[in-house]
Order: sequence, then C-alpha cells, then structure tokens
Amino acid sequence: MPETYQRPARPHAVSLEIKRSQFICQAAHTVGAQAANDFVLQVRNRYPDANHNCWCYVAGAPDDYNLWNCSDDGEPRGTAGKPMLNVLAHSGLGEITLVVTRYFGGVKLGAGGLVRAYSQAVQECLASLPTETRVFTQSYELLAPHDLTGTLEHLIQQLGLTVIERQWRDKLRILLELSDAEASALEMRLAPLPATCLAPLKPARTAD
Repeated sequence: MPETYQRPARPHAVSLEIKRSQFICQAAHTVGAQAANDFVLQVRNRYPDANHNCWCYVAGAPDDYNLWNCSDDGEPRGTAGKPMLNVLAHSGLGEITLVVTRYFGGVKLGAGGLVRAYSQAVQECLASLPTETRVFTQSYELLAPHDLTGTLEHLIQQLGLTVIERQWRDKLRILLELSDAEASALEMRLAPLPATCLAPLKPARTAD
C-alpha cells in the first residue's frame, strides 16, 4: 500500500457533447464498494431518463485491485466501463467512483467511437478534479522521565505532531498519531535523549 495517494476533495462533474450525444461525467469520493455502488445509484436516480450510466471505481488505495470494478451499463461490451477504468487506473487516484451518463443524440459512434468518448469524458473530468492527499498514520507511544516534559512538549510543537493523549504515571506517556515521515523525524530528534522510548502501537495502520 502506498504511503500517500490522491483522492477527490469534493464531488466534481464535467459535460461534453460528441456527435450530438451528451456525456456527463461525475466523480465522488467513495471508500469501499458499498459507498461506490451507492453513488452510482444516486446518479441513476438523478438521470432516470438517460440511455446509459456507465461507471468505474477504485474504491480504496490505487493498488488494491479487490476494490476495482466497472460496468458498460448496456453499451456494447468493453466500450465504456473498461476504457473508463483504464484511464482511472493510470491516474494514481484512490477512493473514487466515476459515472458517465450518456444521452444518445441520434448518431451512432461505433465501438471505437464509444471507447474514445467514454475515455475522453473521464480524462476531462480527472483533469479538473480537485484532489487532496491521503496520508497514512500510525499510533505511537512515547515514554520518558517526567523531567523531560518541557523538552518533549517543545519538540512536539516544533514538529507539529498530533497528540492523542498525555498520561503522567511512573513515567510520562504521550500517545501520538504519526505518519512515517513524522515518526522518522521524531526518532532523529530523540536520539540525543536515550531515556526516551518511541514505539508503534497496534493496529498498525490508520488513515485520515
């Protein structure tokens, strides 16, 4: 699984006309197959009179092939869903579902024309899609003598780290939520303080 990847920051749509047919491509942030299918249904309900609502999704991390899927929704086999998914797969985006709604304009495009049209709709949508970075994090436990409280609090503030909880027992215990980069930076700064101990907690991976 990649350390980070891009995902939709908010819903987005583009519309284009190709040989009198209207293609409306909509994108949404979806986590998991159920959320992806729910979005497809929302679009179907929004355009009940459309000829086709073809779709594809990568509903998790970009390399999680178990969360890839697509549909031609009545278009000739292989002319819509797979070309759409091919464009999406090469974008590196994750947690995303795309639906291309087609209103037939009376001019047949042929198999090659359909592949190009659906691919173009997805390309244009992704080209202007607002995205955000998903960074994976992990929970860490930082143990230290109480007399290092001030030093550690200053260090945490300097590095801009996320503190989950602070506990004052026989030792100072600070629970942190860190990315791999943040954990590495903190370990380097703790190296001159041998009385400290930074260790990951399970479960191993979470994400924002």
